[in-house]
Amino acid sequence: MHRLPFDEVHAQLAAALRNLGFTEPRASLSARLFAETTRDGVYSHGVNRFQRFVAMIRNGSVDPAAEPRVVSHFGALERWDGARGPGNLNAHAAMARAIALSREQGIGCVALANTNHWMRGGTYGWQAADAGAIGICWTNTMPNVPPWGGLDAAIGNNPLVIAVPRAAGNVVLDIAMSQFSYGALESYSKRGEPLPVDGGFDAEGKLTRDPAAIEATQRLLPIGYWKGSGLAVMLDLIAAMLAAGNATHQIAADPLRESNLSQVFVAMQPAALGDDALVAQIPDAIVASLHRSKPAHPDRPVRYPGENALCLREENMRLGLPIDPAVWSAICALAANH
Repeated sequence: MHRLPFDEVHAQLAAALRNLGFTEPRASLSARLFAETTRDGVYSHGVNRFQRFVAMIRNGSVDPAAEPRVVSHFGALERWDGARGPGNLNAHAAMARAIALSREQGIGCVALANTNHWMRGGTYGWQAADAGAIGICWTNTMPNVPPWGGLDAAIGNNPLVIAVPRAAGNVVLDIAMSQFSYGALESYSKRGEPLPVDGGFDAEGKLTRDPAAIEATQRLLPIGYWKGSGLAVMLDLIAAMLAAGNATHQIAADPLRESNLSQVFVAMQPAALGDDALVAQIPDAIVASLHRSKPAHPDRPVRYPGENALCLREENMRLGLPIDPAVWSAICALAANH
């Protein structure tokens, strides 16, 4: 595994995107979002996901020149059309608008249709929290998880992100509705490691920790069993209704054709109703209470959501981003291709 400086990774990704038809500012932002995902330790959705992103540009699923636009609005609620543009750029723009609306009205919500995979969902939670806003966002996906009681994939793993601003370190929850995403399964498979807990069903219908067996059956386990299955359905319903876009059953079940998704971005100003000092103290007190909790394993202290990302961010910025040599070679080739 190579360790490379953040700026070098960013520059090479941006050069590759310029060669694929991105303008300079859009190439720089999209590249930064990919690099930051790897920086924060979400390796399955950062630089390792870049070649799949390139493949979707080349097969026409992603239009590098398309930009999202507002199609209707009412108060603090807006509906946007993503025009099949790059998913991370569309999502970043939608959350930026939700934050702007929240500064005007206390809350803002942008529902986005016809967009693409947003890569790491937590990116937009960090974006909101860094701007001082509470952020909530989610996306539907292609059908890749069986509903509880079913055998075939009929619901999405529909990632959900909830972020709270905190001066000493934002609290950011980034979860899929499956116990493990396909990206996480792929990462465990590549490392030859079993999952830490059951993640799905094998060919005999038994729960297993073998990531390869789950990839083969495509029977991921919903979080909380029937609860995660139900939550995935509700997130899909709300996203498709607010965005007037596709629901999971209308999205192509091919990872390289997973386009025209529906997403929702909400931002709220926690101090909009006053009591700024009290509001700022609340997350610190909750984090402190978690840190006082006695750990089940003495060498694994209890952490708040997002705490590990901050630790990995510091480590990877200090030592360099860990990049697979084969992945880096392919990116360099794309960047050099004129």
